[in-house]
Amino acid sequence: MAQPTDEQRRQQMLMQQRMQAQMQAQQQGGPQQGGPPPGAMRLPPGMQPLQPGQQPTPEQIQQMQQQIAIEAQKAGLSIPQYIERIKAQAMQQQQMQQQMMQQQQMQQQQQAQQQQAAQPGQQVPIAPGPPKPEGLAVAKFLRSQDLKLRTCIFNDERKDMFKVKRAIRALQSPAYEKARKKEPLLPAVTDRVTAENTFKMLPISMLALRVSKIDPHEGHDHGKKKRVKGLWTVKIEPQQEAHDDFYYVFLYQGAQWKTKLYALGALVLILALVFFPLWPYTLRLGVWWLSMGMLGLLGAFFGMAIVRLIIFIGSTFTHPPGWWLFPNLFEDVGFFDSFKPVGAWHEDEKTVKLRKRDERRKKKAKKESKANGTAVEGTEAKEESPAAVVSKPGSTGTDAQGGGDAVQQRNLTARVEEVDDD
Repeated sequence: MAQPTDEQRRQQMLMQQRMQAQMQAQQQGGPQQGGPPPGAMRLPPGMQPLQPGQQPTPEQIQQMQQQIAIEAQKAGLSIPQYIERIKAQAMQQQQMQQQMMQQQQMQQQQQAQQQQAAQPGQQVPIAPGPPKPEGLAVAKFLRSQDLKLRTCIFNDERKDMFKVKRAIRALQSPAYEKARKKEPLLPAVTDRVTAENTFKMLPISMLALRVSKIDPHEGHDHGKKKRVKGLWTVKIEPQQEAHDDFYYVFLYQGAQWKTKLYALGALVLILALVFFPLWPYTLRLGVWWLSMGMLGLLGAFFGMAIVRLIIFIGSTFTHPPGWWLFPNLFEDVGFFDSFKPVGAWHEDEKTVKLRKRDERRKKKAKKESKANGTAVEGTEAKEESPAAVVSKPGSTGTDAQGGGDAVQQRNLTARVEEVDDD
Protein backbone atom coordinates (compact mmCIF):
# COMPACT_ATOMS: atom_id res chain seq x y z
CA MET A 1 0.00 0.00 0.00
CA ALA A 2 1.44 3.41 -1.07
CA GLN A 3 2.32 5.84 1.72
CA PRO A 4 0.28 9.10 1.70
CA THR A 5 2.15 12.21 0.64
CA ASP A 6 2.52 15.40 2.73
CA GLU A 7 -0.23 17.08 0.73
CA GLN A 8 -2.60 14.21 1.43
CA ARG A 9 -1.77 14.28 5.16
CA ARG A 10 -2.46 18.01 5.27
CA GLN A 11 -5.78 17.50 3.51
CA GLN A 12 -6.71 14.75 5.96
CA MET A 13 -5.91 16.94 8.97
CA LEU A 14 -7.84 19.85 7.51
CA MET A 15 -10.86 17.67 6.82
CA GLN A 16 -10.80 16.31 10.37
CA GLN A 17 -10.63 19.83 11.85
CA ARG A 18 -13.45 21.09 9.65
CA MET A 19 -15.68 18.15 10.45
CA GLN A 20 -15.06 18.47 14.19
CA ALA A 21 -15.78 22.22 14.09
CA GLN A 22 -18.98 21.56 12.15
CA MET A 23 -20.09 18.94 14.68
CA GLN A 24 -19.40 21.30 17.60
CA ALA A 25 -21.42 24.03 15.92
CA GLN A 26 -24.32 21.65 15.44
CA GLN A 27 -24.16 20.56 19.10
CA GLN A 28 -24.13 24.19 20.36
CA GLY A 29 -26.63 25.83 18.03
CA GLY A 30 -28.58 22.90 16.70
CA PRO A 31 -29.12 22.17 13.02
CA GLN A 32 -28.70 25.24 10.84
CA GLN A 33 -31.34 26.23 8.39
CA GLY A 34 -30.46 26.93 4.78
CA GLY A 35 -27.48 24.57 4.56
CA PRO A 36 -23.99 24.68 6.10
CA PRO A 37 -22.28 27.97 6.92
CA PRO A 38 -19.94 29.59 4.39
CA GLY A 39 -16.71 27.64 4.03
CA ALA A 40 -18.15 24.48 5.64
CA MET A 41 -17.39 21.29 3.77
CA ARG A 42 -20.33 19.10 2.74
CA LEU A 43 -20.10 15.41 3.58
CA PRO A 44 -20.14 12.98 0.64
CA PRO A 45 -23.48 11.25 0.06
CA GLY A 46 -23.96 8.17 2.23
CA MET A 47 -21.15 9.10 4.65
CA GLN A 48 -22.01 9.17 8.34
CA PRO A 49 -20.65 12.12 10.43
CA LEU A 50 -17.69 11.29 12.63
CA GLN A 51 -17.97 11.29 16.39
CA PRO A 52 -15.54 13.40 18.48
CA GLY A 53 -12.17 11.63 18.62
CA GLN A 54 -13.09 9.14 15.86
CA GLN A 55 -10.51 8.64 13.10
CA PRO A 56 -11.77 8.37 9.48
CA THR A 57 -11.19 5.17 7.53
CA PRO A 58 -9.14 5.15 4.29
CA GLU A 59 -12.37 4.92 2.27
CA GLN A 60 -13.78 7.98 4.07
CA ILE A 61 -10.54 9.88 3.48
CA GLN A 62 -10.70 9.06 -0.25
CA GLN A 63 -14.31 10.24 -0.40
CA MET A 64 -13.36 13.50 1.38
CA GLN A 65 -10.54 14.13 -1.07
CA GLN A 66 -12.91 13.65 -3.96
CA GLN A 67 -15.44 16.01 -2.35
CA ILE A 68 -12.71 18.67 -1.84
CA ALA A 69 -11.65 18.35 -5.48
CA ILE A 70 -15.27 18.76 -6.63
CA GLU A 71 -15.86 21.86 -4.45
CA ALA A 72 -12.52 23.39 -5.53
CA GLN A 73 -13.48 22.85 -9.16
CA LYS A 74 -16.87 24.52 -8.56
CA ALA A 75 -15.17 27.51 -6.93
CA GLY A 76 -12.69 27.77 -9.80
CA LEU A 77 -9.71 27.24 -7.49
CA SER A 78 -6.96 24.70 -7.19
CA ILE A 79 -7.01 22.29 -4.30
CA PRO A 80 -4.22 24.12 -2.30
CA GLN A 81 -5.97 27.49 -2.85
CA TYR A 82 -9.29 26.04 -1.76
CA ILE A 83 -7.67 24.60 1.38
CA GLU A 84 -6.12 27.99 2.26
CA ARG A 85 -9.50 29.61 1.74
CA ILE A 86 -11.15 27.15 4.13
CA LYS A 87 -8.40 27.82 6.70
CA ALA A 88 -8.94 31.58 6.52
CA GLN A 89 -12.69 31.17 6.91
CA ALA A 90 -12.20 28.88 9.89
CA MET A 91 -9.91 31.41 11.61
CA GLN A 92 -12.39 34.21 10.93
CA GLN A 93 -15.22 32.20 12.39
CA GLN A 94 -13.17 31.41 15.50
CA GLN A 95 -12.36 35.10 16.01
CA MET A 96 -16.02 36.02 15.71
CA GLN A 97 -16.92 33.46 18.35
CA GLN A 98 -14.28 34.89 20.71
CA GLN A 99 -15.57 38.44 20.19
CA MET A 100 -19.12 37.32 20.91
CA MET A 101 -17.99 35.65 24.14
CA GLN A 102 -16.13 38.81 25.22
CA GLN A 103 -19.19 40.95 24.51
CA GLN A 104 -21.35 38.63 26.57
CA GLN A 105 -18.90 38.82 29.49
CA MET A 106 -18.83 42.62 29.33
CA GLN A 107 -22.62 42.77 29.28
CA GLN A 108 -22.78 40.51 32.32
CA GLN A 109 -20.29 42.71 34.19
CA GLN A 110 -22.25 45.87 33.33
CA GLN A 111 -25.45 44.28 34.54
CA ALA A 112 -23.78 43.27 37.81
CA GLN A 113 -22.46 46.83 38.31
CA GLN A 114 -25.88 48.30 37.61
CA GLN A 115 -27.43 46.00 40.18
CA GLN A 116 -24.81 47.05 42.76
CA ALA A 117 -25.08 50.77 41.90
CA ALA A 118 -26.41 52.71 44.85
CA GLN A 119 -29.76 54.41 44.69
CA PRO A 120 -30.18 57.79 46.46
CA GLY A 121 -29.78 57.19 50.19
CA GLN A 122 -27.77 53.94 49.87
CA GLN A 123 -24.12 53.31 50.74
CA VAL A 124 -21.60 53.21 47.88
CA PRO A 125 -18.88 50.51 48.00
CA ILE A 126 -15.32 51.80 47.60
CA ALA A 127 -13.30 50.57 44.60
CA PRO A 128 -10.15 52.73 44.14
CA GLY A 129 -9.46 54.01 40.65
CA PRO A 130 -8.10 57.04 38.76
CA PRO A 131 -9.07 60.51 40.02
CA LYS A 132 -12.51 61.67 38.92
CA PRO A 133 -13.41 65.32 38.28
CA GLU A 134 -16.06 65.14 41.02
CA GLY A 135 -13.52 63.76 43.50
CA LEU A 136 -11.04 66.53 42.65
CA ALA A 137 -13.76 69.14 43.19
CA VAL A 138 -14.62 67.67 46.62
CA ALA A 139 -10.93 67.55 47.58
CA LYS A 140 -10.43 71.19 46.59
CA PHE A 141 -13.45 72.23 48.65
CA LEU A 142 -12.33 70.32 51.77
CA ARG A 143 -8.81 71.72 51.38
CA SER A 144 -10.26 75.21 51.62
CA GLN A 145 -12.19 74.43 54.85
CA ASP A 146 -10.99 74.50 58.46
CA LEU A 147 -10.75 70.78 59.25
CA LYS A 148 -8.28 71.28 62.14
CA LEU A 149 -5.54 69.50 60.24
CA ARG A 150 -2.81 67.64 62.10
CA THR A 151 0.63 66.79 60.79
CA CYS A 152 1.56 63.10 60.55
CA ILE A 153 4.36 61.01 59.09
CA PHE A 154 3.28 58.86 56.14
CA ASN A 155 5.91 57.04 54.05
CA ASP A 156 8.61 59.20 55.68
CA GLU A 157 6.82 62.35 54.51
CA ARG A 158 4.79 64.94 56.38
CA LYS A 159 1.11 64.86 55.44
CA ASP A 160 -2.05 66.59 56.63
CA MET A 161 -4.46 64.41 58.64
CA PHE A 162 -8.07 65.15 59.58
CA LYS A 163 -11.09 63.52 61.22
CA VAL A 164 -14.03 62.24 59.20
CA LYS A 165 -16.63 64.02 61.33
CA ARG A 166 -15.20 67.43 60.46
CA ALA A 167 -15.23 66.64 56.74
CA ILE A 168 -18.85 65.45 56.94
CA ARG A 169 -19.73 68.59 58.89
CA ALA A 170 -18.14 70.73 56.16
CA LEU A 171 -20.06 68.88 53.42
CA GLN A 172 -23.34 69.56 55.24
CA SER A 173 -22.56 73.23 55.88
CA PRO A 174 -24.02 76.24 54.03
CA ALA A 175 -20.55 76.89 52.60
CA TYR A 176 -20.84 73.69 50.56
CA GLU A 177 -24.18 74.73 49.08
CA LYS A 178 -22.66 78.08 48.21
CA ALA A 179 -19.68 76.34 46.57
CA ARG A 180 -22.02 74.09 44.53
CA LYS A 181 -23.46 77.17 42.81
CA LYS A 182 -19.98 78.06 41.56
CA GLU A 183 -18.74 74.49 40.92
CA PRO A 184 -21.35 72.24 39.22
CA LEU A 185 -19.13 69.15 39.62
CA LEU A 186 -19.79 69.03 43.38
CA PRO A 187 -22.44 66.36 44.14
CA ALA A 188 -25.65 67.22 45.96
CA VAL A 189 -25.70 66.54 49.71
CA THR A 190 -29.11 66.16 51.34
CA ASP A 191 -28.52 63.87 54.32
CA ARG A 192 -25.84 61.95 56.20
CA VAL A 193 -25.73 59.07 53.69
CA THR A 194 -25.24 61.31 50.67
CA ALA A 195 -22.56 63.20 52.60
CA GLU A 196 -20.71 59.94 53.25
CA ASN A 197 -21.05 58.91 49.60
CA THR A 198 -19.64 62.27 48.56
CA PHE A 199 -16.78 61.91 51.03
CA LYS A 200 -15.98 58.42 49.70
CA MET A 201 -15.04 59.99 46.37
CA LEU A 202 -11.73 60.87 48.03
CA PRO A 203 -10.53 57.28 48.66
CA ILE A 204 -12.11 56.14 45.37
CA SER A 205 -9.97 58.68 43.51
CA MET A 206 -6.94 58.06 45.79
CA LEU A 207 -7.06 61.68 47.01
CA ALA A 208 -7.36 60.82 50.72
CA LEU A 209 -7.03 57.48 52.51
CA ARG A 210 -7.94 56.18 55.94
CA VAL A 211 -4.95 55.70 58.25
CA SER A 212 -4.23 54.52 61.77
CA LYS A 213 -1.48 55.23 64.27
CA ILE A 214 1.52 52.88 64.47
CA ASP A 215 4.79 52.72 66.38
CA PRO A 216 7.66 52.94 63.83
CA HIS A 217 10.12 51.42 66.34
CA GLU A 218 7.97 48.44 67.30
CA GLY A 219 9.97 45.21 67.25
CA HIS A 220 13.35 46.99 67.14
CA ASP A 221 16.12 46.16 69.57
CA HIS A 222 17.10 49.76 70.33
CA GLY A 223 15.63 51.65 73.24
CA LYS A 224 12.53 53.81 73.15
CA LYS A 225 13.28 56.95 71.18
CA LYS A 226 11.93 60.37 71.97
CA ARG A 227 8.72 61.09 70.07
CA VAL A 228 7.43 64.51 69.11
CA LYS A 229 4.14 65.15 70.90
CA GLY A 230 1.15 65.06 68.53
CA LEU A 231 3.19 63.86 65.53
CA TRP A 232 1.80 60.45 64.56
CA THR A 233 3.34 57.87 62.29
CA VAL A 234 0.49 56.31 60.33
CA LYS A 235 -0.25 53.48 57.92
CA ILE A 236 -3.07 52.89 55.43
CA GLU A 237 -6.00 50.76 56.56
CA PRO A 238 -7.46 48.20 54.11
CA GLN A 239 -11.06 49.11 55.02
CA GLN A 240 -11.77 52.65 53.81
CA GLU A 241 -14.84 53.39 55.91
CA ALA A 242 -16.30 56.77 56.88
CA HIS A 243 -17.02 56.68 60.61
CA ASP A 244 -16.81 59.88 62.60
CA ASP A 245 -13.77 58.95 64.71
CA PHE A 246 -11.64 57.65 61.82
CA TYR A 247 -8.67 59.61 60.53
CA TYR A 248 -7.85 60.29 56.89
CA VAL A 249 -4.67 61.66 55.37
CA PHE A 250 -4.67 64.00 52.38
CA LEU A 251 -2.74 62.70 49.36
CA TYR A 252 -4.07 65.59 47.27
CA GLN A 253 -1.74 68.54 47.77
CA GLY A 254 -3.67 71.06 45.69
CA ALA A 255 -2.01 73.66 43.51
CA GLN A 256 1.78 73.49 43.95
CA TRP A 257 2.44 77.01 42.66
CA LYS A 258 4.31 77.98 45.82
CA THR A 259 6.66 75.01 45.54
CA LYS A 260 7.26 75.76 41.86
CA LEU A 261 7.89 79.42 42.67
CA TYR A 262 10.42 78.48 45.38
CA ALA A 263 12.16 76.08 43.01
CA LEU A 264 12.35 78.78 40.34
CA GLY A 265 13.78 81.25 42.86
CA ALA A 266 16.40 78.72 44.00
CA LEU A 267 17.37 78.08 40.37
CA VAL A 268 17.73 81.83 39.69
CA LEU A 269 19.86 82.24 42.84
CA ILE A 270 22.16 79.37 41.86
CA LEU A 271 22.59 80.76 38.35
CA ALA A 272 23.32 84.20 39.79
CA LEU A 273 26.05 82.76 42.02
CA VAL A 274 27.52 80.73 39.17
CA PHE A 275 27.72 83.82 36.94
CA PHE A 276 29.21 85.98 39.71
CA PRO A 277 32.42 86.66 37.72
CA LEU A 278 30.27 88.22 34.99
CA TRP A 279 28.56 90.69 37.35
CA PRO A 280 29.31 94.41 36.93
CA TYR A 281 32.17 95.75 39.00
CA THR A 282 29.93 97.87 41.22
CA LEU A 283 27.73 94.91 42.15
CA ARG A 284 30.72 92.74 42.96
CA LEU A 285 32.17 95.52 45.10
CA GLY A 286 28.87 95.90 46.94
CA VAL A 287 28.72 92.16 47.62
CA TRP A 288 32.28 92.28 48.99
CA TRP A 289 31.43 95.09 51.43
CA LEU A 290 28.24 93.28 52.46
CA SER A 291 30.18 90.08 53.20
CA MET A 292 32.70 92.06 55.24
CA GLY A 293 29.87 93.59 57.24
CA MET A 294 28.36 90.17 57.93
CA LEU A 295 31.74 88.85 59.05
CA GLY A 296 32.12 91.87 61.34
CA LEU A 297 28.70 91.25 62.95
CA LEU A 298 29.56 87.58 63.43
CA GLY A 299 32.88 88.49 65.03
CA ALA A 300 31.15 91.03 67.30
CA PHE A 301 28.67 88.37 68.42
CA PHE A 302 31.41 85.92 69.34
CA GLY A 303 33.35 88.68 71.06
CA MET A 304 30.26 89.64 73.08
CA ALA A 305 29.78 86.02 74.15
CA ILE A 306 33.39 85.82 75.34
CA VAL A 307 33.18 89.14 77.21
CA ARG A 308 29.95 88.20 79.02
CA LEU A 309 31.49 84.88 80.05
CA ILE A 310 34.55 86.66 81.48
CA ILE A 311 32.31 89.12 83.36
CA PHE A 312 30.25 86.26 84.80
CA ILE A 313 33.29 84.31 85.99
CA GLY A 314 34.77 87.44 87.61
CA SER A 315 31.49 88.40 89.33
CA THR A 316 31.07 84.88 90.64
CA PHE A 317 34.04 85.39 92.95
CA THR A 318 33.33 89.01 93.88
CA HIS A 319 29.53 89.08 94.01
CA PRO A 320 28.12 85.51 94.02
CA PRO A 321 26.10 83.96 92.47
CA GLY A 322 27.40 86.00 89.49
CA TRP A 323 26.10 88.58 87.04
CA TRP A 324 25.26 88.03 83.36
CA LEU A 325 25.51 90.62 80.61
CA PHE A 326 22.52 90.17 78.24
CA PRO A 327 21.14 87.06 80.02
CA ASN A 328 18.70 86.31 77.18
CA LEU A 329 21.35 86.36 74.47
CA PHE A 330 21.10 82.62 73.78
CA GLU A 331 17.44 82.17 74.74
CA ASP A 332 14.69 81.25 72.28
CA VAL A 333 13.34 84.80 71.89
CA GLY A 334 13.27 87.49 69.22
CA PHE A 335 16.30 89.49 68.07
CA PHE A 336 15.54 92.60 70.10
CA ASP A 337 14.39 90.59 73.13
CA SER A 338 17.82 88.91 73.20
CA PHE A 339 19.29 92.19 74.46
CA LYS A 340 16.60 92.75 77.13
CA PRO A 341 17.40 93.20 79.99
CA VAL A 342 20.95 94.47 79.79
CA GLY A 343 22.02 92.48 82.84
CA ALA A 344 20.69 90.16 85.54
CA TRP A 345 21.97 88.07 88.43
CA HIS A 346 22.52 84.38 87.86
CA GLU A 347 19.69 82.04 88.89
CA ASP A 348 20.22 78.45 89.94
CA GLU A 349 17.96 75.66 88.79
CA LYS A 350 15.72 75.82 91.85
CA THR A 351 15.18 79.56 91.47
CA VAL A 352 14.33 79.15 87.80
CA LYS A 353 11.70 76.54 88.65
CA LEU A 354 10.12 78.76 91.31
CA ARG A 355 10.07 81.74 88.95
CA LYS A 356 8.44 79.71 86.17
CA ARG A 357 5.87 78.36 88.62
CA ASP A 358 4.98 81.89 89.72
CA GLU A 359 4.66 82.95 86.08
CA ARG A 360 2.29 80.05 85.38
CA ARG A 361 0.17 80.96 88.41
CA LYS A 362 -0.04 84.58 87.36
CA LYS A 363 -1.00 83.59 83.84
CA LYS A 364 -3.66 81.22 85.14
CA ALA A 365 -5.09 83.83 87.49
CA LYS A 366 -5.14 86.39 84.69
CA LYS A 367 -6.99 83.95 82.44
CA GLU A 368 -9.57 83.18 85.16
CA SER A 369 -10.11 86.85 85.91
CA LYS A 370 -10.61 87.53 82.22
CA ALA A 371 -13.14 84.69 81.95
CA ASN A 372 -15.03 85.83 85.09
CA GLY A 373 -14.78 89.56 84.43
CA THR A 374 -18.54 90.00 83.83
CA ALA A 375 -19.50 88.11 87.02
CA VAL A 376 -17.09 90.13 89.16
CA GLU A 377 -18.50 93.44 87.92
CA GLY A 378 -22.05 92.31 88.75
CA THR A 379 -20.97 91.31 92.24
CA GLU A 380 -19.43 94.72 92.93
CA ALA A 381 -22.63 96.46 91.81
CA LYS A 382 -24.72 94.41 94.26
CA GLU A 383 -22.36 95.11 97.16
CA GLU A 384 -23.36 98.79 97.16
CA SER A 385 -27.15 98.32 97.41
CA PRO A 386 -27.20 96.33 100.73
CA ALA A 387 -24.87 98.79 102.38
CA ALA A 388 -27.17 101.64 101.40
CA VAL A 389 -30.15 99.81 102.88
CA VAL A 390 -28.41 99.19 106.21
CA SER A 391 -27.14 102.78 106.56
CA LYS A 392 -30.52 104.39 106.07
CA PRO A 393 -31.70 106.23 109.18
CA GLY A 394 -34.68 104.72 110.89
CA SER A 395 -34.14 101.31 109.40
CA THR A 396 -35.61 98.47 111.40
CA GLY A 397 -34.34 95.00 112.05
CA THR A 398 -36.47 93.74 109.28
CA ASP A 399 -34.65 96.02 106.87
CA ALA A 400 -31.32 94.81 108.15
CA GLN A 401 -32.45 91.25 107.81
CA GLY A 402 -33.55 92.01 104.27
CA GLY A 403 -30.10 93.46 103.64
CA GLY A 404 -28.54 90.29 104.97
CA ASP A 405 -30.69 88.27 102.65
CA ALA A 406 -29.57 90.49 99.80
CA VAL A 407 -25.94 89.87 100.72
CA GLN A 408 -26.54 86.13 100.84
CA GLN A 409 -28.28 86.23 97.49
CA ARG A 410 -25.34 88.13 96.02
CA ASN A 411 -22.94 85.41 97.08
CA LEU A 412 -25.06 82.81 95.34
CA THR A 413 -24.91 84.59 91.99
CA ALA A 414 -24.10 82.09 89.24
CA ARG A 415 -20.90 82.53 87.28
CA VAL A 416 -20.53 81.60 83.61
CA GLU A 417 -17.14 80.46 82.39
CA GLU A 418 -16.11 80.01 78.78
CA VAL A 419 -14.99 76.54 77.78
CA ASP A 420 -12.85 76.04 74.71
CA ASP A 421 -14.29 73.72 72.12
CA ASP A 422 -12.36 70.57 71.33
